[in-house]
Amino acid sequence: MYTEYDYANEPIVDIVNDMIIDAARRRASDIHFDPTPTNLIVRIRVDGELVLYAKVPEAVKKNLITRIKIVAGMNITESRVPQDGAIKLKVDGNDLDLRVSSLPIVYGEKIVIRLLDYSDTLSKLEALGFSDTNLQKIMKAITKPNGIILVTGATGTGKSTTVYAILQYLNTISRNIITVEDPVEMKIAGINQVQVMSEIGLTFASALRSILRQDPDVIMIGEIRDNETARIAVRASITGHLVLSTIHTNNSLTTIERLVDMDVERYLLGSALEVIISQRLCKKLCPKCRSSRPATPYEKRVFKTALGMDIENIYKPVGCASCYNGYSGRIALHEVLLLNQDIRDAIVNNVPKEKIRDLIYQSGNTTSILDDGLLKVINGLTSFEEVLRVIDIEDDLGEEQKELKNALIGKKETETNLETLSLE
Repeated sequence: MYTEYDYANEPIVDIVNDMIIDAARRRASDIHFDPTPTNLIVRIRVDGELVLYAKVPEAVKKNLITRIKIVAGMNITESRVPQDGAIKLKVDGNDLDLRVSSLPIVYGEKIVIRLLDYSDTLSKLEALGFSDTNLQKIMKAITKPNGIILVTGATGTGKSTTVYAILQYLNTISRNIITVEDPVEMKIAGINQVQVMSEIGLTFASALRSILRQDPDVIMIGEIRDNETARIAVRASITGHLVLSTIHTNNSLTTIERLVDMDVERYLLGSALEVIISQRLCKKLCPKCRSSRPATPYEKRVFKTALGMDIENIYKPVGCASCYNGYSGRIALHEVLLLNQDIRDAIVNNVPKEKIRDLIYQSGNTTSILDDGLLKVINGLTSFEEVLRVIDIEDDLGEEQKELKNALIGKKETETNLETLSLE
């Protein structure tokens, strides 16, 4: 992964171009340029993990940062305040949008380039890794004429990809679809897309109020960020509109709690919510080199406790020329809650959190993200270590899992540090 450039003889213009194109070909999602007192550290995020890519000497680091700012349309004379820019380019026939952000730190300007590849965004719902049961729940919800559909998760967990896939399915000539986004990540023919501009007062809430006078069938709100947007979205969904949106929560239970905290009336929330799709992204095992290994006694206990299954063998990463450390790409772990009448009544009647938790997870109607992850481990799509990395399984199975998870992560960090030291 570490790459050497001839900074003394090769033009900075070519070096910057080569770095961006190489990162795109390696399927990187971000490029980080971190200034230090002696050089510029370049790291790329591949399959969710930052890895060391290059070190730019002190003599040329300022020129390299300036070149990035020029092609991104940023002010090269201003280095004291954060700036945003954008770059468009084509790599191997694919159109890429690059979002560039600068941040002044004590050793100079830190630049982060986000590479947006919309090829996955154009995927159909069937291609996003949903189990048959979860896919059936989503299809049932999105074919209803009204209600609110929420996709939840942290930043960078593929929420936009899932929302756009739903919009692609709903995008027919018979539907008036309007979106409010910040930013509009991908322009789709047949869909009316509104770009939020807070500086002139065009916020999610103000745009949403105007959209309701545009005779919409489907409304997509890029993100529910505040109380007013949440209340308008829920009210829109019970007045004959299908509303899609995202929110930063971890799972179905915390999503309900978050919306209540946003002062959404319980009787409206209980009526409006149709489905909550929670997801995480973890690294996908390379199908070319993965190999089977015996499950440890601890892993067997986890599978037995969570799934009630006796598992003897699972897959592990190996590593080959087609992947990075045994992983290639990422896969989503899902939890899909299709609300039933018991859960709606519990929300409206303000029953204790523990009761709602039982209705969601103990009734057998919802497969938790942990369970979905473990099933994908069994099917060889990801590794047990990856599931431990992205899910706080101690919340589901107890404190013992936390100790093992910390031990596994500590071991991985030690290996990564040793690899970094060998490059220095």
